[in-house]
Amino acid sequence: MSHSTEIVIVRHGEAACNVAGIVGGDKGCTGLTETGRAQAEQLAKRLASEHAIRPYNNLYATPRRRVVETARIVANTLNLPETVETELRGPDHGEADGRPWTEIKTAFGGPPQHNPDQPYAPGSESWNGYLTRAIAALETILRRHGGQRILVVAHGETIEAAHNLLLDLPIDACRRFGYVTDHTAITRWYRQVNRFGQATWLLAAHNDTTHLPGTPR
Repeated sequence: MSHSTEIVIVRHGEAACNVAGIVGGDKGCTGLTETGRAQAEQLAKRLASEHAIRPYNNLYATPRRRVVETARIVANTLNLPETVETELRGPDHGEADGRPWTEIKTAFGGPPQHNPDQPYAPGSESWNGYLTRAIAALETILRRHGGQRILVVAHGETIEAAHNLLLDLPIDACRRFGYVTDHTAITRWYRQVNRFGQATWLLAAHNDTTHLPGTPR
C-alpha cells in the first residue's frame, strides 16, 4: 500500500486576541504574542526536519493576521513559498469581530456550533455556513494536489472542517462533540491506497504538540 496524498494542517501560534478572549476577525486579530512567535518557531523547526526527509510540495495559509505571521515563520524556515487561500479564512464574524467572546456567546446562548444554522451576530456566518465554505476550499486543494504532500497553516476551525470532510460526518455532528486543538498543534491525514486500489483516508495525528517545550513525548 502507499500514501498517495498527505495533508498536514497546523493551527496558528498564540495570538493576542486568544489571550484577551476577543473575537479575532480582520479587526479583532492583532497578531501573535511573543509566546505565539516562539511556538511558531518551534513548529517550523519540526516541520523543517520532516521537509528535509520528504519535502512538502505546497504551503497554504489563511488571510488572518495570526495565521499569516505563523505561516511566514514556517515558510521562511522551509524555504517554501506560501499561498494565501481566502476561502479557507476563519468564520466571518460580522458585528462580533473585536468584541469579547463571553459577550457574544451569552447573547447567542452558547457557542456557534450549538446552534449551527443561525448567525451568532449581525452580519456573521452561521457555523454550518462556515463549514460549507471551508470544506469546499479543502476539497479544491486536495483535488489540485492529488498525490502530493500539502501543508496548511490555519485555524482550529479549519481542522474541524477537515475532520468533517474526511470522516464524512453529518453536518450537525458539532452539536454532540468537538476537538481540542492547541496552538501550533499538528493534524495529519494520509490517503492510503492498498494493493487492490482501494483508497481510504487515515487520521494519523491530531493535536500533536510534541515540538513545544514541556509537552510529554
